[in-house]
Amino acid sequence: MSTTPESTFAPEQEPVKSSNKTGIIIALLSIVVIVQSVKIYLDYKDKVEIKEQKANVEEELASTMQRLTEIKTELDQKIVEIEKLGGDVTELQKAKAEVESQLKRNGVRSAKEIRVLKDKVEGYEELLKIKDDEIEKLTSVNKVLFSENRTLKTTQNKLGDSINQLSRSKNELATKVALASQLKAENVAVRAVNSKGKERESPFRTRQLTRLKVDFNIAENKVAPIEGKKIMIRVVDENGQVIFDVVRGSGTFILNGKEEFYTAVQELLFDNTRQKLSFTYEKGSEYGPGNYLIEIYTDGYLMGQAQFAVK
Repeated sequence: MSTTPESTFAPEQEPVKSSNKTGIIIALLSIVVIVQSVKIYLDYKDKVEIKEQKANVEEELASTMQRLTEIKTELDQKIVEIEKLGGDVTELQKAKAEVESQLKRNGVRSAKEIRVLKDKVEGYEELLKIKDDEIEKLTSVNKVLFSENRTLKTTQNKLGDSINQLSRSKNELATKVALASQLKAENVAVRAVNSKGKERESPFRTRQLTRLKVDFNIAENKVAPIEGKKIMIRVVDENGQVIFDVVRGSGTFILNGKEEFYTAVQELLFDNTRQKLSFTYEKGSEYGPGNYLIEIYTDGYLMGQAQFAVK
């Protein structure tokens, strides 16, 4: 009688155990799903954050590089300004070289590198501010120097004008002295000498003119220095042709910048004693009829002249 209840009670325990296992499995699966979901969410969030950080880094790099480009332009301007004002541009040129090096660099940069680059940008900006103050000071100094130079130039110009005036006066005086010191031939006499030594005055007949004789004396000139002189005469026919014969002592000299012939020449020491000179020239052939001119020269200027005629 007592075994019957026991046999009916045992089968009722098995469904309870099976139900507990299923619940545990479901709970574990739920936990796994939740963990996976959380992981997926966190991974997604990390990716979004990384993407945002990368975008921020790229934007910050682009902004920094743009500022570097602007700084390079400002450095160029400052270098030109300071050079014009006579200042030292060594520091600016060094900064410009560094900026150009940074601008040429390609590729990705880390956040740390960008921070370092931004610090350099701040340093360049501070340098530009310092150079603005320097430009202002240099401009002020140059204004003062310009004013002083203008005053000095005005003084120099006045002095230059005075010197030029003095030089002109000196040159004018030298010209006057040179003209005053020129020698003059006076008492010029032209005679024909025949084969018997007899002299005749112009006009001459051809047969009377074996030799031509020119006499004159040098006028007194207290301004002229005592020095050696070469005195030349030229016999010029009515066609303007100079009569000369190199074999008979003729030669050339410079007259008005050109080489010209002379008929005869003598050398003497001018001593301001109204020295008398006598030239005798034998042509070697007959003089044609016409009017002739005697010109007397020394040192490239005309001392005197006379005329004669041949019939």
